[in-house]
Order: sequence, then structure tokens, then C-alpha cells
Amino acid sequence: MINAGELVLKRWETEWAAAATEAIKESLPELRQFLPWATDAYGPAESHEYIARSRAEWDAGTQYNYAVFTTVGELAGSIGLMTRLGPGTLEIGYWTRTRFAGRGYMTAAVGAISRVGLALPGIERMVIKHDERNGASGAVAVKAGFREVARETGDPESDGESGTTIVRELRPRD
Repeated sequence: MINAGELVLKRWETEWAAAATEAIKESLPELRQFLPWATDAYGPAESHEYIARSRAEWDAGTQYNYAVFTTVGELAGSIGLMTRLGPGTLEIGYWTRTRFAGRGYMTAAVGAISRVGLALPGIERMVIKHDERNGASGAVAVKAGFREVARETGDPESDGESGTTIVRELRPRD
């Protein structure tokens, strides 16, 4: 568990699958623009599968996903640390439930998880990647102190994407 001021980040638990499904369904208009898994077909089975996979990846040491809760227990989104960029780097991925967007919650969660990540032995940088059209995700990264270090091009995976990914990083000295 990570305390992030008005938020608490907790390792995903199976009993939160219904809340996850509700949050994702409620937020589909925003999420589907940039997240290929966010479709009308998303339902309870997908939430259960995500949580089971998250727990297995945590145990394998490859990914650490957290549910983001308000201090009164409302699910506000999800955030995770991924090792897929190689040694010394943790990538952060996140999504915010629509009704909690614009309140600074995800910026607080990114700040908290970055402090934890950078305190781990051998971690030299945190990275956030987002499509250039995803202004909300970019704003979170900038407000959390991440700076742009590269742009990558590829095929868009979702309807809202441009195919240009902005890579932002945070290092201990930043």
C-alpha cells in the first residue's frame, strides 16, 4: 500500500473486480480513445482476468499494478509500474475514472509511485509514455515533474491515437 495524500494505492484484489468493471464502463468514452483494451465488450470477466494477471505479474516481479482509491474508498483509477523497458527503468501506466479526472488525483498517484520506484535499488529513472493526442495523460506527467526525452512513431492502436508517442522521464536529480 502506498499513501498518496488524499489517495491510497493498493495492490489489486479479486473482490474489487466489480468496482473495476463499473469504473471502466463509466469511463469508456475517454479510455477507449487511447487504451486498446477499453471496449464496449469489457466486462466482469475482463476485470477478473486483469486482476489475476496483475497478481501473477507482481509475483513474477515484472509488473506492479495498484488500484487507486480515495480515502473514503471510491475507486478513482489504476496505476502500475512495469519493468518492460529493462534494467534501471520502471515505466508507469495509469488511467483515471472519468468522474475523478481534473482533480489532481492521478498527478498525486504518479508522484507517490515515482518516489517509491526511485527509492528501489538499481532504479535510475521512471518513464511515462503517452500518445501526443492524450493531453490529459501528458499533463499528469508534466505536473508530476517528468520531462520529454524522445518521440517514437508507430501504428496507432486506438482510434484517438496519432501514432506519435511522447516519452517522458523522471530521474532522482530532477
